[in-house]
Amino acid sequence: MQRIVLAIAFLMGTPTGIIFGQDVIVHARRVNIISAQQQAEENARTGKLTHCRVLNGMREGIGYGQTPEAAERACCFYNDAMRGRYRIVEKGVARGPRGWFAVIRYE
Repeated sequence: MQRIVLAIAFLMGTPTGIIFGQDVIVHARRVNIISAQQQAEENARTGKLTHCRVLNGMREGIGYGQTPEAAERACCFYNDAMRGRYRIVEKGVARGPRGWFAVIRYE
């Protein structure tokens, strides 16, 4: 089955990887794609602003603030989304020890 999927993906020119369920094979390694909420919770837990590495062509904004709204407004591409340039497809917000972390994914 995987050979068939790989052949179809090769013919379609899939550049970023092959998806099998929630795993993506990228350069011969498996990477889990996590939700924006899970990424926000991970950022809050570690206290670091980090991007998800595999998004299949989506843009991702990450932000930090003293309120959930401030964290969302601090995200990359947020102003562009408010002007209609990008559409928000997924959003996550989590509280960290010193503030709020937000992750917004755009189409």
